[in-house]
Amino acid sequence: MSDTPPVILCIDDDPDILSFLQIVLESEGYMFRGAASAEEGLQVYKAEPPDLVIVDLMMEEVDAGTGFVKELQLLGNTAPVFMLSSVGDNLSATIDYAALGLAGVFQKPLAKEHLLALIRAKLSC
Repeated sequence: MSDTPPVILCIDDDPDILSFLQIVLESEGYMFRGAASAEEGLQVYKAEPPDLVIVDLMMEEVDAGTGFVKELQLLGNTAPVFMLSSVGDNLSATIDYAALGLAGVFQKPLAKEHLLALIRAKLSC
């Protein structure tokens, strides 16, 4: 088992969400890597493949998050990927989570304890 803390890549065009995630994750000992766009997120991913990814569904383009996840699949990603969404339960009618290989979906606003519990569970597998 490595002594290196897990790296979590968070991609969201809302700086407040990225700041929240950085504070919460770093306070728990995780290494935070942030990106403000899907394109920037891919660059960060390629430079240092993370242990877990959290990506916003709607960023600079409506489906930027799903496009990012599809790119990760093409790169052979094995890290759990969580989607961030502010559109609620209607999202499941338009996106096939299973086909994207998502580990789960976080609804905004994020609940800190729920977020950390799911991350701990996925990273301990």
